Amino acid sequence: MTNIKGPGIFLAQFMGDTAPFNSLASICQWAASLGFKGVQIPSWDARCINLQKAAESKTYADEIRGIVAAAGLEITELSTHLQGQLVAVNPAYDALFDGFAPEGLRGNPSARTAWAVQQLKYAAKASQNLGLNAHATFSGALLWQTVYPWPQRPAGLVETGFTELAKRWMPILNEFDENGVDLCYEIHPGEDLHDGVTYELFLEKVNNHPRACLLYDPSHFVLQCLDYKAYIDHYHERIKMFHVKDAEFNPTGKQGVYGGYQGWVDRAGRFRSLGDGQVDFKTIFSKLAQYNYTGWAVMEWECALKHPETGASEGAPFIQQHIIRVTDKTFDDFAGTGSDENFNKKILGIN
Repeated sequence: MTNIKGPGIFLAQFMGDTAPFNSLASICQWAASLGFKGVQIPSWDARCINLQKAAESKTYADEIRGIVAAAGLEITELSTHLQGQLVAVNPAYDALFDGFAPEGLRGNPSARTAWAVQQLKYAAKASQNLGLNAHATFSGALLWQTVYPWPQRPAGLVETGFTELAKRWMPILNEFDENGVDLCYEIHPGEDLHDGVTYELFLEKVNNHPRACLLYDPSHFVLQCLDYKAYIDHYHERIKMFHVKDAEFNPTGKQGVYGGYQGWVDRAGRFRSLGDGQVDFKTIFSKLAQYNYTGWAVMEWECALKHPETGASEGAPFIQQHIIRVTDKTFDDFAGTGSDENFNKKILGIN
């Protein structure tokens, strides 16, 4: 078994226009002051990184590593959540997701998709240049608007959707493979990969590609009423990243998983700061240790109630307290009597 690395922090929700949140150097110093040991970098935020430059210049990638190291931190992974979303967008969502793309590509879905695919390929090479072995992204969605089968889905629609999704991702997965990096899909509502079954449908279409891995975030499963602990038993071999994020689900006589179009504060299911929700992190950290998870535990802050800086200050010690220092011996070794093959046969009555 191996000790989980951490605590890390995903910077996306903390970047801003005022110090210390407006540059990679200053936000890393802030994160280190709270006790974090690693940062997960949003690759779309120019205040953090120029993704194309990191892919094309090892010297620039080393400079980014140096900025992070100067704060006493490591880079845990890069993220392309926004770009990954644009690899597959149903036309129903074109206007809503256009804002994720450069302004000159808005209103041009095919050009937007091509840009997103290239961004993912840059991310593969940039990750290699940065010495990373895992990367975070979204799958995008062609089918999400049909998640509830009304009107009735036409026969073959799901098959066609996942065939197309795999077609778009296969060249990207191959690029990550060439660069020795696992591509980890965050299984998330709004994506075609939003639970275990949909992940398996995709995995079959990409021929069980060895780089088609998982970012495990239990908060999304709480909101789906999915068994997030059994999920680890099913998919631990593919889990290469871990977002430590809390959530709660409190259904009422008026609303359940769909939330009644309410804002986050008033939804039955909502994300919370670490320790304020219902996620059983003791069991999660135990299972990940049991299955020899070797990656980082990275806090992702999303809470409609608590201030982000408070959530961050509480997050580092929360993760640190949950990381299990794994044992290198069996607890009853003191009572061992030694053994060899002849002795074992004697015990069993074998001549």
